[in-house]
Amino acid sequence: MGVPKKPILKLLRLFGSVSDARVQGRVEYPLREVLMAAFVAVLAGAGTFIDIWEFCNSKKEWLSDNFMIKHGIPSHDTFRRVLSIIDPSVLQSATVAFLIDNIRLLRRAFNIEEPELRQYCVDGKTARGTGRLKGTEREVKQLHTLHVYDRTDGICIFSKQVGDKTNEIPVAQDVLKLLNLQGSVVSFDSLHTQRDTVATVVKQKGAYMLALKGNQHALYEEAKSYFTLGRLMQLESSENNYIEVKSKAHNRIEIRKYDLTKNISWLVQAKDWAGFKSLIYYSSQTEDINTGKKTEEDYIYMSSLTDVVLCADVIRGHWSVENLLHYHLDVNFFEDETMIIDRVAFQNISLMNKMALSITKLIAPLLKKSVRLTKKHIGWNVDTITKSFCFLDEDILEEMLLNVKV
Repeated sequence: MGVPKKPILKLLRLFGSVSDARVQGRVEYPLREVLMAAFVAVLAGAGTFIDIWEFCNSKKEWLSDNFMIKHGIPSHDTFRRVLSIIDPSVLQSATVAFLIDNIRLLRRAFNIEEPELRQYCVDGKTARGTGRLKGTEREVKQLHTLHVYDRTDGICIFSKQVGDKTNEIPVAQDVLKLLNLQGSVVSFDSLHTQRDTVATVVKQKGAYMLALKGNQHALYEEAKSYFTLGRLMQLESSENNYIEVKSKAHNRIEIRKYDLTKNISWLVQAKDWAGFKSLIYYSSQTEDINTGKKTEEDYIYMSSLTDVVLCADVIRGHWSVENLLHYHLDVNFFEDETMIIDRVAFQNISLMNKMALSITKLIAPLLKKSVRLTKKHIGWNVDTITKSFCFLDEDILEEMLLNVKV
């Protein structure tokens, strides 16, 4: 079976929407073919421009037959130059549109209803291998990228490089102004616990969950002083204000406790935060089964939500941006080890990594394998790449489902 044409044509159309900054009339390789070849190579595990060329050159006929690569394979320098000059924001729009379209396809195929509440997790990530000459006048700082991760669909809907971690704040606010957040909750780490950020989320009709720490010192200290042992015991006697979750995994037993209060009128700064309705005290007690070592951590959150069960899910769910996006980008796509220092090229390769990761996560359950093993099988065998695109073809997917024995 060859790669189905429908998803390939769709992807080529989207790549065709990316503006070509090269001098027209001197272009040997059409932009959409360069991007298609690069993406298939990244999906198969390529992490450098030489990797991309090596994969494409070794699969030249297969790429021509299945992915409409009709003008040959560019050199690794051409891949590098092209990915260094195209606008990452346009490529991002194309890749996210492709992913959202295919998620909707899978929802229709498996009769999965749209979620009542969508969660967006805002967090930054540093590519630690991209810095050079630290401590010298010629220092090249590490690349830091702000991500907005859709936990509900498991895709990164926005990526943008920022100068350093503190520059995340205005960039996040600008991004949130572009989103319709009705029916959504946005979760942040303490860096983004800012009045203007909260006001932006509320204006866009969204809910929020914010971690409280030292950058809002007065508010944090006031909130912390509220959760005395006596008040925690009082809250834990009410099922509407308390939830406890126990889990066992990786040789650890963890008990997570969430105490919620809507009593915030006493807070001096409460009126300064738009939509502010609750404080949540979250404590985690972990025991290592092998060593017996116990650790305890506690955190405080402020939110516009008031349902303790929902708050617990959102707080826990915020870690998906680390566990399901950043972890895989570093461990399975080796972004922490990348030596690409061109800012634009890195961002475009990272966008392709994110699209490849999203497709891998989409098809992993259908292949009945983990994300790690699915990615390895894609790299080992072009038949798995073919199968991956079959799952993104509505007609083939419908036929496969009709033939499933029940």
